[in-house]
Amino acid sequence: MRRLLALTLFTAACNGSGGAATETDATTTTTGETAATADTDATSTGAPTTTAPTTTETDTSTGDDTTGAGADVPGCAGGSFLPVPKDTSLPGPWPVGARTVTIGGLTVEVWYPAELGSEAGQEKVRYDIRTGLPDAEQGKVPDADNPWQDCECWQGLPLDVDHGPYPAVIFVHGTAGFRSQSLEHMVHWASRGFVVLAADHPGLWLKDLLGSLCGVPMVPQNLADDIGQLVAALAAPAGDLAFIAGHVDAERIAMAGHSAGGGAIADAGGSARVLIPMAAGGVEAGAALESTLILGALSDEVVAYSKQQEGFESSPAPKRLVGIADAGHLAFSSLCSLKNTQGQDFLQIAQENNVCGAQFASLLFDCSPDYTPDTTSWELTQYASSAVLESVLRCTDAADNFDELQAKFPEVAEFQEAL
Repeated sequence: MRRLLALTLFTAACNGSGGAATETDATTTTTGETAATADTDATSTGAPTTTAPTTTETDTSTGDDTTGAGADVPGCAGGSFLPVPKDTSLPGPWPVGARTVTIGGLTVEVWYPAELGSEAGQEKVRYDIRTGLPDAEQGKVPDADNPWQDCECWQGLPLDVDHGPYPAVIFVHGTAGFRSQSLEHMVHWASRGFVVLAADHPGLWLKDLLGSLCGVPMVPQNLADDIGQLVAALAAPAGDLAFIAGHVDAERIAMAGHSAGGGAIADAGGSARVLIPMAAGGVEAGAALESTLILGALSDEVVAYSKQQEGFESSPAPKRLVGIADAGHLAFSSLCSLKNTQGQDFLQIAQENNVCGAQFASLLFDCSPDYTPDTTSWELTQYASSAVLESVLRCTDAADNFDELQAKFPEVAEFQEAL
């Protein structure tokens, strides 16, 4: 029975994203010209976080040219923003605030641009991913063995209300993932002027899928309803989310998703202007959709890279495809790099401490020391994703950055665009 459930878990990773895992060689293709658009207090819900002390303020100086000379720069529809580095792989000037909120029945993390300097003397957030294990398994991993997830963000900082309104990004994690699984991207986007939401999705969440392998009844999954709740909450922020009311641009929403999460956003073009499926497939046309960025890894052993190529072909223009050489399924997440002080990764820790179901999670744990380093994959992903997000949702010329993509990142084995 457990073997059957493990195969079900593996299949779920490919849901909406394509089928069997194979390696696919790809040739480098660059087409067309790069598009540029015209310039133009919450209640805590018991977040799975602790804090790590810091006395150092964030260095918001990047030394890079920016879109302004210190003065605020305009955004879409009268928005106003701090200037950000033109190099979209670099973090923006905002310190990032973080809050754990409840939206409907979902536990949601919100990362957002905070007041400049408000992080001084505050403690950075540290996520405890043991809360993503089934309740009966959480106590098996002692603090000394835990792979704490440190965040370049601060709990409950005041929102920067002098700028905005801020466009929003909704992120959907993959099979056996959790809301902070791709933390580096969440923080990066927020530092550059976006409100970012990511939920623990019932039935897709690590806790639920491991639980289903260990005698806990399977939790129903309804990703479309989950996404709908987040979109509705952005349109009328209330309750825990009231702190962004009047400061978020609910007309300018993007969605990104990893693996099964990428499949879940495929038909969300009715409300999202930008769709970014990662290690998934393509997307469908939608009334709001203005741009699609398909991200894939050529050595993905869970969802074959050919599924991203096929998804690019079937997706509506304008669209782009970026394929990373020598990278695996988890290149767009933090999972391979989450290690404890002994250098053990999440899977090794779970197996050593006899966490039920951990042995089956190895089906999805596509990590290798021979892969392109995570930090490089993250930087590349942030460069490409921020270029699309800012060009469409902030009305900048950031899409010009795709002209330099392959020169800046030799790891890009394939780049295609149809604008």
